Amino acid sequence: MTDTGLVFHTNPMSRGRIVRWMLEELGVEYRTVVQEYGKSMKSPEYLAINPMGKVPALEHRGVVVTEAAAICVYLADAFPQAGLAPAVDDPLRGPYLRWMFFAAGPVEAAVTANALGQLPPPEKAGFVGYGSYDQTMATLEQAAASASPWLLGERFSAADVYVGSQVDFGLAFKSIPERPAFTAWAERLRGREAYLRAKAKDEALMPAQG
Repeated sequence: MTDTGLVFHTNPMSRGRIVRWMLEELGVEYRTVVQEYGKSMKSPEYLAINPMGKVPALEHRGVVVTEAAAICVYLADAFPQAGLAPAVDDPLRGPYLRWMFFAAGPVEAAVTANALGQLPPPEKAGFVGYGSYDQTMATLEQAAASASPWLLGERFSAADVYVGSQVDFGLAFKSIPERPAFTAWAERLRGREAYLRAKAKDEALMPAQG
């Protein structure tokens, strides 16, 4: 493989699992650096990479990208030969970005608020970016139901990696409802070779995390 200069900072028990799957879909060489919670993640060296002191983070030839959704978008554009992102002038670019950032914004916020028991009352729903948990799940369900087999139709993309990971995690941790559209899409995603490779690599790192 060609040296890509990619350095991937992660922890196997983090959203870094999304980025590893993305890297495996690209089929490129990358170096993994495992950061430990409460230890190396808070070190001056790592805080210089990500001041938030969390993973994932990506270094690529002098460029630093943090946040899983941003990393997925960056990688898809940096390695266009993998075909994981529609070009800017492709009509599918709009739906691609819409679902990527719907998952990074409303879905993340609604799922977190619901898990913490902090959903706003109906009269204050307009103050939060997602409106309501039920509305957000209904919209996400529409996206999953339209995946035939993928979000952009026959074309698999980084949106399937990122949005699909939210559904996959949500089903595993019961933070999203188990609905046929979610489970069917998740099963298709879990069968991908890159997904399985990424999962195996992260699970191999788990014992070292105690």
